[in-house]
Amino acid sequence: MTTIRPRRRTVAAFGALAAATLVLGACTNSSDDSGSTGASKSNTDNDKSGDTVTIGFSAPAADHGWMGAITSSAKAQAEQYDDVDLKVAEGTNEVGLQISQVETFINDKVDAIVLLPFDGAAMTPVALKAMEAGIPVINVDREFDSPFAARTTVLGDNYGMGVSAGTYVCEQAAGDEDKVVAEIAGIDSLPLTQERSKGFSDALKKCGLEVENRVAAEFTVESGERVASNLLQAAPKIDYLWNHDDDQGVGVLAAIKNANRDEFVMIGGAGSANVMRDIKADNTVLKATVIYPSTQAADGIKLARLIAQGKSMSDLAEVEVPRKVQLAAPVVTKDNVDEYMDSAFES
Repeated sequence: MTTIRPRRRTVAAFGALAAATLVLGACTNSSDDSGSTGASKSNTDNDKSGDTVTIGFSAPAADHGWMGAITSSAKAQAEQYDDVDLKVAEGTNEVGLQISQVETFINDKVDAIVLLPFDGAAMTPVALKAMEAGIPVINVDREFDSPFAARTTVLGDNYGMGVSAGTYVCEQAAGDEDKVVAEIAGIDSLPLTQERSKGFSDALKKCGLEVENRVAAEFTVESGERVASNLLQAAPKIDYLWNHDDDQGVGVLAAIKNANRDEFVMIGGAGSANVMRDIKADNTVLKATVIYPSTQAADGIKLARLIAQGKSMSDLAEVEVPRKVQLAAPVVTKDNVDEYMDSAFES
C-alpha cells in the first residue's frame, strides 16, 4: 500500500477555523476488549484497514509511571492497526532535542505528528513549522501557545480533576463545615497544578469547606514522602487529604504509614493501578482517586490516523475530526474501580 497525504491544503489553512472549537467529554473507562496498555479496539468502518500512514510520535522521558504509560499506550494503539507505521522518538526532557525530533519528522515527510511537548510554549514554533508544511500535528496534554500550531488537541481536565476531588469531599462531609481538608499539590509553578488546586478550592466552597493545610511536591515518590511528613507534623487533625498525583502518592502513603495516621480519608489523582488495587482492597486511608487519563496519546494516535486518511469520527455527524477533545475526570471508588482497572498505569 502506498503512503497518502490527503487534505494538506486543508491542514495548512486550518488555523483560520480555530474559533470553531468543539470540546468533547469522554469517559476513560475501557471496554471488555481493552487491555492494561490503554489501547482500545472498536468495530467501526473507521477501523477497517486503509492506506498506510506514517505517524511520528514524541513525548517527554518516562521518568514516572503516568508518562511511561503515555508512550506505551501510544505504541499499543498503533499496533492495533496494520495501516499505521509509527515512528517513536526517544523520550526526552530536553526541549532542544525534542525540537530536533519534530524537525526530523518534518524532513521525513510523515503524514502526521502526535506530540506531547515537554514545554508547550517552547515547542510551538516547530509545531507551526510542521503545520505550515502540511503535516497535521495532534497536540497531547500540554497546549501550544498558538491555535495554529495543532490540527487537534487532546487534553485531560486539570480543573475538572480538582472539581471532582472537591465534590467527592463535599459528598463525604455531608454538610459538616468543621471538617479539616488538606492538599498535597504537584509542582506549583505549573499551570496544571494551579488549575487542579483552583478546581478543588472552587468545589469545596460549594459546601462551606476550604483547604486549611497545603503543601506542594514534585510529582516524585521522594518529594511526596518528604512533604507529606512535614504536613502530617504540622496538622494534628485531618479529615480529608487530596494528593494530586498517584506517583508521588506512593511516597505520601509511606509517610502516612510511618506517622501511624489513619483518621482521615485520602483521595488520589491520575489513576494508577497500585492506587486502584488499594482502593479495591479497602485496607488503607486511600478511598478514591480522580482519573487523569494516560490514554491521551493513544487517542492522539487514533485521531492522527483518521486525519491523515481523510476520515471523520464515526460517532459524530461532523465531517471533520474535532479541533479539541477534552477527556473527563471521573472519581474512582471501591464501587466502580473494576470499570477503570484496565486503563490504569503502574506507578
